[in-house]
Amino acid sequence: MIKGILIDYGGTIDTNGLHWANVLKDSYAQYEPTVGDQLFADAYVFGERSLAINPLVKPSHNFFDILRLKVAQQFNFLKEKGCMLRDENIENIAAQCNGFAEATIAKATPILEQLADAFPLVMVSNFYGNLNTVLKDFNIAHLFRHVVESAVVGVRKPDPKIYQLGVEALQLPPGECVVIGDSFGKDIVPAKQCGCAAIWLNAKGWEEDRHTIAQDGYKADAEIKDFLETPAAIRSLQKAYNFWKV
Repeated sequence: MIKGILIDYGGTIDTNGLHWANVLKDSYAQYEPTVGDQLFADAYVFGERSLAINPLVKPSHNFFDILRLKVAQQFNFLKEKGCMLRDENIENIAAQCNGFAEATIAKATPILEQLADAFPLVMVSNFYGNLNTVLKDFNIAHLFRHVVESAVVGVRKPDPKIYQLGVEALQLPPGECVVIGDSFGKDIVPAKQCGCAAIWLNAKGWEEDRHTIAQDGYKADAEIKDFLETPAAIRSLQKAYNFWKV
């Protein structure tokens, strides 16, 4: 019986299953089309590591601020590799990607509201210490009873301890909780290791997910291609208990 829900943020709510590298690459194709695939991939990894290692993101920063910082780090890397880039495109790329996130979250919000009416929701995310600000800026913070954020709790996915903290926040047994996430390796596997049910948003699989699926033998309890399918997936998981409230 499902009585509580744990939801991932990045890649689940804000992109509906798309990897952020793909979203950013599409924007680069419009504003900086001379950047090749491999150079972009290297710049993306560099930007992610820079934000993870250096205290660039402040608790007051919203998602647009994060994107500006991230793209600026990518541009620094690419310029060192000899790329001729226009600095104004940092703002253009960040703005386009933020607009994508805004539109995607707007579509997800009615589903989140429906879920929050029926279950307590907890967000579990690898993030930079400003996730509450981001959720407030997107007008969805009130839908979550608690936020478990890696930079705050000191544990990162795929360590199952971060999901265990989410289960404890719900004050429910793991078997009465379901995790919803887009990464098989970082969401589904640790969810199953904690004893939770898991719904995999498998819109566009990640390379590391293919390896995880092949090696670890874990299986999601349900698989969806769009976050909008979440209520139906939960109904299917627990239809025998007649617990879903609509």
